[in-house]
Amino acid sequence: MRTIEITGPDMQARVARYDDLEPLEAQKDSGIPVAAADVVWSRKLLSVIGLDGGLQTPINAAAPIVGAGGITMTLAACPPGTGPSLHSHRETFETFTVMKGRFEIYWNDDGDERVELGLYDTISVPPGVCRGFTNISDEEGLLQVVISGGVHDLNDIDFAVKAAAQIEAIQPGLLKTFEETGLTFTASKDYEDGA
Repeated sequence: MRTIEITGPDMQARVARYDDLEPLEAQKDSGIPVAAADVVWSRKLLSVIGLDGGLQTPINAAAPIVGAGGITMTLAACPPGTGPSLHSHRETFETFTVMKGRFEIYWNDDGDERVELGLYDTISVPPGVCRGFTNISDEEGLLQVVISGGVHDLNDIDFAVKAAAQIEAIQPGLLKTFEETGLTFTASKDYEDGA
């Protein structure tokens, strides 16, 4: 196999320093109550690797590394008792590895199946399965989240109908604010697209 050489400065462009990572733009000054935001995303989603090819996705916007064989990687920081509610990915696998704390991963439309993960434990959820997670430790938890197989953008994610009800219970009418950003809340095994 013929190898290539890369300069030090070129390799430095492929280094992500944890202390320099920024939360996703959608999480900055959103004006959304924290309890409602916690239904949709981790308290802090820190982009590490974005897709190459100039694709515009929330993950790519702040990722210091672009292009790693079609995967994206984020770090999801969650205070105790928080984590995003049930959602599904249409085309992508979502693989979680616990980097700090303990997490409960739950899946299916009602979240009726569950597993607890400890330090360095990993689970990979296939496309089309509703999943959510909660930090069950008494300290901030950190998950490494790798998305593979497809484009990780807003079109790939659909939240469960149950998540919409959670948001509306926090503040009536708030669901519309989320929908205006392009999020959908129709994920269900009983969903019919009208086709």
